[in-house]
Amino acid sequence: MAPEVCPNCGYLVPAQARSCPDCGADEQTGWNEDASAQRLGVPDDSFDHDEFVRNEFGERSPGIKPKGIAWGWWLVGVGVLAGFLWLSLVARNR
Repeated sequence: MAPEVCPNCGYLVPAQARSCPDCGADEQTGWNEDASAQRLGVPDDSFDHDEFVRNEFGERSPGIKPKGIAWGWWLVGVGVLAGFLWLSLVARNR
């Protein structure tokens, strides 16, 4: 009986397959109890994700902050809202 995942290459194996469609492993060459998935590139138990992120991306500087909306755009937004309010008051008085 074929395993769900090939222990040799990690490929998904159909239920009634006699060998792995990807690497060709079968009961004699790769599906026995001694076979292992050594070539999958899966990190071992000693892998530290936080250390990996620090090494790849460096430390984040606490002084860097994302930019917000500039004050000029806030003034434009308030002006547009005031204009709509004024237009609605003028239309109501007619």
